Amino acid sequence: MLTILGFAMIATFLVLIMLKKMSPIAALVLIPALFCVFVGKGAKLGDYVIDGVTSLAPTAAMLMFAIVYFGVMIDVGLFDPIVRGILKFCKADPLRIVVGTAVLAAIVSLDGDGSTTFMITVSAMYPLYKRLKMSLVVMTGVAAMANGVMNTLPWGGPTARAATALKLDASDIFVPMIPALAMGLLFVFGLAYVLGRRERGRLGVLTLDEVLVEEKETETVLVGAGSGSGSGKDARRATGGSGSGTDADLPADEDDGLQGLDPDRPTLRPKLYWFNALLTVALLTAMIMEWLPIPVLFLLGAALALTVNFPHMPDQKARLGAHAENVLNVSGMVFAAAVFTGVLQGTGMVNSMAKWLVDNIPDGMGPHMAFVTGILSIPLTYFMSNDGFYFGILPVLAEAGQTHGVSSLEIARASLIGQPLHMSSPLVPAVYVLVGMAKVEFGDHTRFVVKWAALTSLVVLGAGILFGII
Repeated sequence: MLTILGFAMIATFLVLIMLKKMSPIAALVLIPALFCVFVGKGAKLGDYVIDGVTSLAPTAAMLMFAIVYFGVMIDVGLFDPIVRGILKFCKADPLRIVVGTAVLAAIVSLDGDGSTTFMITVSAMYPLYKRLKMSLVVMTGVAAMANGVMNTLPWGGPTARAATALKLDASDIFVPMIPALAMGLLFVFGLAYVLGRRERGRLGVLTLDEVLVEEKETETVLVGAGSGSGSGKDARRATGGSGSGTDADLPADEDDGLQGLDPDRPTLRPKLYWFNALLTVALLTAMIMEWLPIPVLFLLGAALALTVNFPHMPDQKARLGAHAENVLNVSGMVFAAAVFTGVLQGTGMVNSMAKWLVDNIPDGMGPHMAFVTGILSIPLTYFMSNDGFYFGILPVLAEAGQTHGVSSLEIARASLIGQPLHMSSPLVPAVYVLVGMAKVEFGDHTRFVVKWAALTSLVVLGAGILFGII
């Protein structure tokens, strides 16, 4: 009964948000509360929620101060050289922009933190997507998939969890997987190319010089204004042939995102560039070396960055105010997700679902438990937290594999397969940073990304089998 209710709760949640019948934050709270009553444990709902909030509170704190820290770093221009390099490559070609999104997300993912990756990627690419009227779900989907593949780095989380759960060395798990993961990343780049060609066919192409010149001449050229012979022609090319429309077509709050690439913004601190760079390197080093808990590191980093870059109190308040919306949206989603995870775990639904899946593995599949683990990791890491999967399910799968002569190393490597899809799970706080900053509905992102992310995972699995890694 718990198994059926667990799957029904997840399905209800996904259907409602994909059909936009409920907002994600409302669905994350109300759906599990309702199913908690169905299970007959409504009296314990408070305990489950408090347990969930307690477990996710450090994550919420980390995200809050990470948004402030990296928001300040973006404000002061730390990432401008990287952004300029990517934009120089992208020009105003939709194909290059989508590929550039994937490349930028993959590069920034080297720090092992999804929230950082999404903040930098969206801040850099959002203005171009908006100006050229490109699909924003393409941006969020490509960024999430690239980050999902790179999330398997030993300091990214899943590999370390697998190593800890099975008492293995993280390098023994990760290093042999590099060829398969490289194939997955190449597939994401190839998919970005295909999606970019589709966007190019729909919108046309401008050069970056045309964009910069026309933005100085008129604010309406790239969103479809057709006045004047030259600018009207380019506008039709940028909007897929329609020369009608004005800048008024863009809501004011969305147009504000265009300021992200302003080279003359007053918050720039060029004289403090190397201080900010060294501070960020030190912060990431401390995070990787685990010198202090990550929430503490970002709290200290945010306070130091604000104090040094904006020593005057009004300026500090202005920066905090500028990023308050993102902080509130993300932290609210995290605490709402705590209700969902708290009920799933507290009622025992998640354990019941996992046991049902493991028990229904045919005996004939025993010698192929690595393949089975890879397949199961795709849905399980989407519907569960990484902690739940790697510490709760993986040991059971590894034990089942050992009885059929399959090594724990193979099982551990196969457990990484689902990460490209996992990064778009409603239980991953970083995804709310991505869709929130990109102003994309979570349901729209889910509808777009699930099929492509699952296919990316299957590519990694196929490459792992082909190379004899799994």
